[in-house]
Amino acid sequence: MKPVSRPVQHDLTPDMSAPEDPSLCDVSEVVRRLASDGERGLTAALAAERLRRDGANALRVMPPRAAWRRMLAQLADPLVYLLLAAAGVALVAWFVEGRQGWPTDAIVVALVVVLNALLGYLQEAKAANAVAALARMTAVSSTVVRDGVPSRIAAAGLVCGDLLLLAEGDAVGADARLLRCASLRVQESSLTGESEAVQKDVATLAQAATPGDRLCMVFKGTAVVQGTGTAIVTATGMASEMGRIASLLDATEEAPTPLQREIAYIGRALGMAAVLISALVVAVILLISDLRSLADVIHVLLLGVSLAVAAVPEGLPAIISVVLALGVLRMARRHAIVKNLASVETLGSTSVIAADKTGTLTRAQMTIVRVLTPSGATTVSGVGYTPQGEFLAGEVPLPATGNLRDEQAAVIGGGCLAGNARLQQAEDLHWAIQGDPTEAAFLVAERKLAGVAAGGVKDVAEDTADGTVTGRDSPEALRQQRFSRIGELPFTSDRKMMSTLNADHAQGDARVLVCKGAPDVLLLRCTRLRLGTTMVALDETWRQRLLADLATLSEAALRTLAVAYRTLAEDEALNEAAEQRLVFLGMVGIIDPPRHEVAAAVREAHGAGIRVIMITGDHPRTALRIATDLGIVAAGSPVLTGVAMDALDAQALAVAVRHTSVFARVAPRNKLRIVAALQAAGEVVAMTGDGVNDAPALKAADIGIAMGVTGTEVTREAARMILADDNFATIVDAVREGRGVLDNIRKFLRYLLSSNLGEVLTVFLGVVGAGVIGLASPDAVTGGVVVLPLLAAQILWINLVTDAGPALAMGVDPIAGDVMARRPRRRDERVIDARMWFGVVEIGVVMALTSLLTLDIFLPGGLVEGTGDLVLARTACFTVLVFAQLFNCFNARSEDVSAFAQPFSNRWLWATVAASVLLQMAVVHLPVLNVAFGTTPLSLGQWGVCVAMASVVLGFSELRKAVNRWRHAR
Repeated sequence: MKPVSRPVQHDLTPDMSAPEDPSLCDVSEVVRRLASDGERGLTAALAAERLRRDGANALRVMPPRAAWRRMLAQLADPLVYLLLAAAGVALVAWFVEGRQGWPTDAIVVALVVVLNALLGYLQEAKAANAVAALARMTAVSSTVVRDGVPSRIAAAGLVCGDLLLLAEGDAVGADARLLRCASLRVQESSLTGESEAVQKDVATLAQAATPGDRLCMVFKGTAVVQGTGTAIVTATGMASEMGRIASLLDATEEAPTPLQREIAYIGRALGMAAVLISALVVAVILLISDLRSLADVIHVLLLGVSLAVAAVPEGLPAIISVVLALGVLRMARRHAIVKNLASVETLGSTSVIAADKTGTLTRAQMTIVRVLTPSGATTVSGVGYTPQGEFLAGEVPLPATGNLRDEQAAVIGGGCLAGNARLQQAEDLHWAIQGDPTEAAFLVAERKLAGVAAGGVKDVAEDTADGTVTGRDSPEALRQQRFSRIGELPFTSDRKMMSTLNADHAQGDARVLVCKGAPDVLLLRCTRLRLGTTMVALDETWRQRLLADLATLSEAALRTLAVAYRTLAEDEALNEAAEQRLVFLGMVGIIDPPRHEVAAAVREAHGAGIRVIMITGDHPRTALRIATDLGIVAAGSPVLTGVAMDALDAQALAVAVRHTSVFARVAPRNKLRIVAALQAAGEVVAMTGDGVNDAPALKAADIGIAMGVTGTEVTREAARMILADDNFATIVDAVREGRGVLDNIRKFLRYLLSSNLGEVLTVFLGVVGAGVIGLASPDAVTGGVVVLPLLAAQILWINLVTDAGPALAMGVDPIAGDVMARRPRRRDERVIDARMWFGVVEIGVVMALTSLLTLDIFLPGGLVEGTGDLVLARTACFTVLVFAQLFNCFNARSEDVSAFAQPFSNRWLWATVAASVLLQMAVVHLPVLNVAFGTTPLSLGQWGVCVAMASVVLGFSELRKAVNRWRHAR
């Protein structure tokens, strides 16, 4: 290409801007429109002016919220509103009553609310710090020419018109139009989802194309894997292709998690119940009592507040936060960073995992798995860039000598010569590449063929000039000792091949041209083939056989490359004309291999009733091959492409997503439609991804999961969870953890709600049925002071002693062994379903009746004649209610399994129960607490009565569970 003209640089004017589509404009026009210079770039002054005008080359992110705003956001919960209202009423009642002592009720509730908010705030801050650390690890810099001088600057400082210098290993800092390039290949999987590097060309496009087909453009967020280039920046920040995808996030609403929806529902239900019950009890008291003073009115108001506190498990928000935070900590140990506490439960409700292929299901490490030569074929074991594996001829290792060995070595060695990648081992023994992943696959295969494994080099027979050179040098060293690079014909999309000219020092510095490219293209240029060490004519019979071999590789969805060579005469020039009359060596089949842990994770997900689907920008055949290998679908399953999807309306797409689990060649908008269609069908969708093209779908999904190592900053910001090790299997582990957390949440909800209902019904039925149980004195009936079965302080004590400790202990109950054998919870399925509510009411009624019967046993009159006074009867009733709730915490661990099945599996539960028993004994027997809570000491026999009455709850629950098991067995 001719050098780009150098227009005189002038001041920036409003009409100086990049064309709408620079790929359709000649480079000189693009340079002119940007008022730049194709050789010297911008001046520093002009670059600074444009940076001030256009802003930094960065994607728009939400400004960080102030700490106080993040703290207040933790209070945006219906249950918290209800608790604050109860605390407010308690504070008003304390003030009206004369501000005697401390407003204990209001203080305790306020402390619980603050604790809950603090836990949520600290977890979100911790996740934000982890995300920020990942972002700092992936900071990008670029080489730019300004005033004719190259310099390295932060990519954020790039402006339109800057002249970018691109080299192997560089990250592209902005969208740019290529001016010049040599063998430039760019990995664009983060933008397009296509795992194969794209060969770039400066030629102007004839018509508009998608980003993946704009060969004369490079894009922000992609990476150079081979070659060099010079480009002029045409778009930065949100105007770049990456920015356009990121802008979709602004239009994508983040839906609340299932747990957030359920807690909101519970908050509304409990709020209405608390208000109704409190109002009803207060109304009944007003009807049956003659209140003669303000003190009597305040007494009734305090009773209403006490009932509101009893109806609402004030520790519930904090307990849920703690349990979720513990789940987050356990997941962090497995390299999963959860940004939002409620997302842990969402994972447990996941019914569909929509996974991106490249880098998520696969290793993003191209690997040669098949080598076909005229004498036969081999299978290459091992995956990735670690050179561990071997060549197998059938089921046995490839012999060290013979025609097949010679041919295989020639193909692999030729592929290494016709490439520019490098394979290196770091100090931590980790293998990494520089350059094109496909070229690196030959280097890895070369070491496998030589028998070189990590940590040492074996004595091997090398395919050198004399045929049996043995040594302890690496294959790369031996190859470099024998061959020296003279020249290169880079790959072009027209030729579909590349060639290198090498001096063979073992053959008197003979000039050897080695070619690598598409097999069908190379075969047309070949006239002979190598059979062992002999050259034979490539006749039609051989040609058809080799084409059949090619078809075999293609049908297996492998990427194919062939290798050929010839010797050039001393006076023969290195040009395209030399790429004729070649000797065919063989061909290889290459694949981006699946991660080894994914297949097992997919099987476990299927066993848990979770559907796994693949969404990729890759070729349909490749996508189906990987999906089949991983067990996502059966061989021959349908694949839906993005083009076909565009032709479907919403109804047709809804049908398609029910029957299709592999989606290929999809664009970001397609991914959004897939997620929306699945959610509309009632699925809870977890979407994984690493590229910018995944970000909008990650945000729209119920839980977006980004890759922490290979993922882009945009995806990490959009996701609710980040896999720090990019391990797909961690997702299934997280689902198991989420299901265990949900199980435990149901356990303590069952416990808290039934126990709190028992408190409410004890007070309510005690007031309404006071005459029946001997609680109402004649004065009370005729208009005296209202007599209550429990005091407000005693109700608060019950909540403090029996709510938080046992509920938290149930929150760390071991995960049930069958948790991954159950079907996922439906999107519309309540955490507290009708069956659970029925059980809550049953236990609450039994608890209340048992407590009131104990009160009757100790009081004179009523159904059972007693001899105690009101203080003793209240103490016994109070103690029975506490112990009944402690028995109930063992009941609540399961709706069907007996409390005596593995009773000691949760040591924390026993510890909290023991602590609660000791505290109850203290409040009954310590004089200072007797005064504060209106109690009196109990005798040993009275303690026995209380324990026996409280155990009725356990007996009733065991009978109920036995009936349930009998019904299920039928």
